[in-house]
Amino acid sequence: RSRRRSAGDQSSAGSREFLDDDGVPACENSASGISSESHRLAACEPVARLAASAEQQQSAEGSIRVFELLRRYTADFVKHHRPQAVPQVQSTLAKLELCRTVALGGHLYRCDACDIECRVNNSCGDRHCPQCAGAKRADWLDSTSELLLPGITYFQVVFTIPDKLSSLALGNRKEIYDLLFRAAWKTLKEVIADEQLFEAAAVMVLHTWNQMLEAHAHLHAMVPGGGPALTADHCWIKSRRSHVKRCDGKYLCDSEELKSKFRKTFLAGLKRLHANGKLNLTGDWKFLQDKSTFDDWLKPLESITWVAYIEPPPFENCPPEQMAKYLARYLTGGPISDRRIVSHENGFVTFQARVGDKTGGSKETIPICIPGAEFVRRWSLHILPKGYTKTRRFGGYWNCRREKYIAKCRELLAAAGVESSAPDVMAVSNPADPIAESETNTSPCCPKCQTKMRGIGVEQKRGWRIVMKSLYRPHWYRDD
Repeated sequence: RSRRRSAGDQSSAGSREFLDDDGVPACENSASGISSESHRLAACEPVARLAASAEQQQSAEGSIRVFELLRRYTADFVKHHRPQAVPQVQSTLAKLELCRTVALGGHLYRCDACDIECRVNNSCGDRHCPQCAGAKRADWLDSTSELLLPGITYFQVVFTIPDKLSSLALGNRKEIYDLLFRAAWKTLKEVIADEQLFEAAAVMVLHTWNQMLEAHAHLHAMVPGGGPALTADHCWIKSRRSHVKRCDGKYLCDSEELKSKFRKTFLAGLKRLHANGKLNLTGDWKFLQDKSTFDDWLKPLESITWVAYIEPPPFENCPPEQMAKYLARYLTGGPISDRRIVSHENGFVTFQARVGDKTGGSKETIPICIPGAEFVRRWSLHILPKGYTKTRRFGGYWNCRREKYIAKCRELLAAAGVESSAPDVMAVSNPADPIAESETNTSPCCPKCQTKMRGIGVEQKRGWRIVMKSLYRPHWYRDD
């Protein structure tokens, strides 16, 4: 994880890319919403007869999709990993299995020129689903782009907790993920205030995986390299490295100080959670219930260097919307993209994973082959608690302050002679972009003449309680 250069060197480089956990977008536009038999209305059959096996669909389409693998191996996962197939996990996997099937209703369309009818089934709308929720990403991208101002350098800051704590987080997701957000923001706010003397702001997105799909909790934060002065002076301060002129606006803060303070803040918060009895320490973690044992278990983490690094834009004059677009990829859809799946044979799934020192530039991609049930188990590790918010705004970007903060920034930038016109959101939310595509725009084209079809009927989507008590309920699903 060393950067192989000075810890404070954050100058832009034209050949760099944003560092992430996938290497390709996690959320692709992987399905059109129209069944392969769109020339006739879909029949109301049990789910077991609606979807072909992943092997059959692979040969028919020439590619393997994550949602197909989940449908194929979820039953094996529930059977062999029952303790991990808790109700929240089963509920999410059941929704994914029923996504875009007749169980959820749909819309009927007719082509007046060719007299062809087709049915477009409704999406499940779950944020974990690999084949829908594009509208949610588009909405987030639009609202986030409104926070960005030209003339400012935006940095990506990544905060990572050690794998030892990522494992503990699996049984305490809400508590530890909330602590991660709080500790990361407190660290950023204090380091920037002490060193740069301006008011900080940040948009943060939670990631819980690594390339192997294992537990690896960390945050990606988008932070402006400047802000209103914290002193009495009514002025704009651009982040810079002291006594280094070339780093004016291209340097956020001391990364070593960031690591040290983040480690201290997070561990202090974790000890408070333990003291207040807010950690679930049962099963394999029962030995940590005693305070002295817990403190001894944390002791080694106090002397190691935690991962917290800062990335400037990937190239000179990079539009700020580029980073927002990058973060939007991982808001929904799960921890792995279709393009990383290499093969699916004899009950085993092979996918690509990047290993090596990604922050130092040395990267290698290797194939990982695991049983299908294990693939679903690892994928399910990243299903968040119901209603949990994985993206949050802090400081000047906080919902109750952002309007005044942005207005103040525009005023100070104008006084400093920096152009601060509103960003061109349409340039980011291109309708042809898979991230910006709305799932609600499902009016299909005729498969024969390619003209827009006319809607002739709607079958309303029923509530999940009703669906899960119907014939469409997956045979492996248990709601106890």
